Amino acid sequence: MARILVVGTADTKGEELAFLEHVIREAGGTALIVDVGIGRPLLPVGVTNSTVACHDLTAPSLLGTNDRGPAIAAMGRAFQAFLAGYDAIDGIIGIGGGGGTSIITEGMRALPVGLPKLMVSTMASGDVSPYVDVTDITMMYSVTDLAGLNRISRKILRNAGFGIVGMARAAKVESAEKPAIGLTMFGVTTPCVTAIVEDLKASHDCLVFHATGTGGRAMEKLVDSGMISGVIDATTTEIADHLCGGMLSAGADRLGAFARNRIRYVGSVGACDMVNFQTPESVPQKYRGRRFYQHNHQVTLMRTTADECVAIGRFIAEKLNACEGYVRFLIPEGGVSMLDAPGQPFHDPDANKALFDTIETVLIQTPQRHLTRLPFHINAPAFSAALTAAFRSIEG
Repeated sequence: MARILVVGTADTKGEELAFLEHVIREAGGTALIVDVGIGRPLLPVGVTNSTVACHDLTAPSLLGTNDRGPAIAAMGRAFQAFLAGYDAIDGIIGIGGGGGTSIITEGMRALPVGLPKLMVSTMASGDVSPYVDVTDITMMYSVTDLAGLNRISRKILRNAGFGIVGMARAAKVESAEKPAIGLTMFGVTTPCVTAIVEDLKASHDCLVFHATGTGGRAMEKLVDSGMISGVIDATTTEIADHLCGGMLSAGADRLGAFARNRIRYVGSVGACDMVNFQTPESVPQKYRGRRFYQHNHQVTLMRTTADECVAIGRFIAEKLNACEGYVRFLIPEGGVSMLDAPGQPFHDPDANKALFDTIETVLIQTPQRHLTRLPFHINAPAFSAALTAAFRSIEG
């Protein structure tokens, strides 16, 4: 039978939680209600709010108070820590308004990708990125407020209950015949990554991530979840956006998962010649007068300077210095993107030299951590072949 955690604030959503528990049993699953509220529950629960709260230092003292903001933040942290030690489930479903959704999805985001997660929420018809982030949480709009049962909420919750049981039953372990590897790609590095995938797809399950900020973070979350055994990080452009204020930053933790997990890593500097903004009007005033390329009506690219390339190179090298697993970093001296080649708008040998030299200077090379400079453009067949060969050489 599918084992489902049913999560909500039992001090305000008791009727709905009881109904959802009944529906899940009807659908053939087993339900365990987890209370993440701060008040007295309106129904018997399987896991009390005090049990959840004890996983955070400040949460217990906030139970029973009216200090809503700090209580929501503390219970979110506590629920995430609670779930970290609770793995005997096949799925999780939550119900809530703004506060409940914040608490429950904070916990859901820490769960492994692939475990069914369904959040029935009053917040699900707007921008759900703060709740979902780079995970596989399914958001379901409640239509009416979750303030007691009615003809609409009963239908929505019934669909949700049968849905989470069906998702849990459908889940199955993927075949382990091919190891899964992550690859990063941008439009301007597509020929490189496409050639690598073509070379490796017979022996590996190739997961390609669009390097748009969320793409890099999603790949690294899968690394943290143990679902990716190696990476060919050809396109590290998100670091340029992070350091220069572009819209496609993956944040300060980019490359962090590889140090934490010691997986095999092959990397390069794909598209580090550019920072992404939206329309020309969105470019910060301090960048006016710089070299730009209008990718489309909604995307404006800015060429990175030599000083910015030094910062990018230092970021990459210092992160890789923390990696204890196998690291191979390849530098394409002929250019880092389609726009960076003789006659192209972002061709800047001085900026590239600053990037390449900084990485070579700062990177601490060891028997496991190697840097190689090659006289090829990143999209040249010889360079993609070199990335593939580097990856195969450290597979073990």
